[in-house]
Formats: sequence, structure tokens, C-alpha cells
Amino acid sequence: MLGDELVIEECHTERAREIVAILDDRLSGKDKFVVTVAGESGSGKSELASEIARLNRENDLPTGILQQDDYFVFPPKTNHEMRKKNLDQVGTYEVKLDFLDSNLRSFRKEVDSIFKPLVDYNADRINTEIKEVGKYRILIAEGTYTTTLQFADFRIFIDRDYRQTYEDRKRRGRDRMEPFVEDVLEREHEIISSHRDRADLLITSDYEDIELQV
Repeated sequence: MLGDELVIEECHTERAREIVAILDDRLSGKDKFVVTVAGESGSGKSELASEIARLNRENDLPTGILQQDDYFVFPPKTNHEMRKKNLDQVGTYEVKLDFLDSNLRSFRKEVDSIFKPLVDYNADRINTEIKEVGKYRILIAEGTYTTTLQFADFRIFIDRDYRQTYEDRKRRGRDRMEPFVEDVLEREHEIISSHRDRADLLITSDYEDIELQV
């Protein structure tokens, strides 16, 4: 998403390094591999995905990223206003998850490029782009609901709720710190927390450890 700024911290790099080692053991026999990184707003999804991709590239393992934020039905500011009119709108149906899943499926079929949306946050507009994905061995899909995607090989879930991410969201400065936003995040929490058990790997709430799910 255009206009998104990352705040990379040591914990993101440390957890990414551990995850890269785990992924290395799971890549055998697979030409293309899809990883999802999910969690609540401000949990560090984008930062973790970025560090995984960076470390993979340093190991000559080309890795790309797709952001769920690009696949919203409406652009961010418009979507916010629509939520204010009807809080029941908050949910997975706000996102074209089937479109994102189809892009992942195309990647696994070893296409050279995909046609995808691209959100311009500052302009509150959704554009389109052709993204070259044939050069990647791994493609990461990061976003709140990405654990539910069908065409994923390995699912990561950051186990931090919106109350624990308050200071991170405040520091990021992208979210409006107002009571209505907290109502939205509570609604998202109710949805996203049910996805936890689908994950292959959990990052603990303090971001200090990882847990592989059996």
C-alpha cells in the first residue's frame, strides 16, 4: 500500500531470523511457497513480513510481499466513513480475500506476473498494478485475515490484541486514536482471535518468542 511507513525494531528482526530458519527446512521439494502473516492492527505484521523478505533475499531466496490492505473493497478513508455509518460492516467481507487468494494460486502455478489492486492511502484511491512475481521463490501475504486464505503453505499469527498494540498504533500515527476506532478494533478482535488455531506458528504477545503449532 502506498503511503504505509514501517517501524522496524530489533524484535521484528529476531523473530524473522527464527522464522527464516524454520522455513528453510520446509521449502524442500516446493518450487513456490506461500507464507501468511496475520494479527490485529499494530501487531507488527508488515514489519515482520518485511524482515522475513529482507533476510531471505540476503540468503539468495527471492521473496515478495502482498498486503491485504490493497485488497479492501473501498479505499481506507472511505471505508472508515462507511464503518462509522454501520459498525456491522466490519469484517472479512470488507476485503476481496478471494482476489488475494487467486493471486496466490497464480503464483503457485508459476505465472510471471499478476494483476492486483494497489491502495494509495493519502489519495484515498485504489489503483491497479501488474506485479512481477515469477522471480520469487516465496510470496508473503500479510494482513489481519490472511490466516483464512486457502492457498497458503505456512501460516504465522501474531498473538497480540488491540489493547496490547495501543502504544505501537499510537507511535505509528496512521490510525485515529478515538473511541470509535477502538470499537472497530474490538469487533476485529472478535473475528481474528478465532483464526489463531489455524496458524502453524504463533508469535507470543510480548513478541519475545515463537511457538510452533502441532
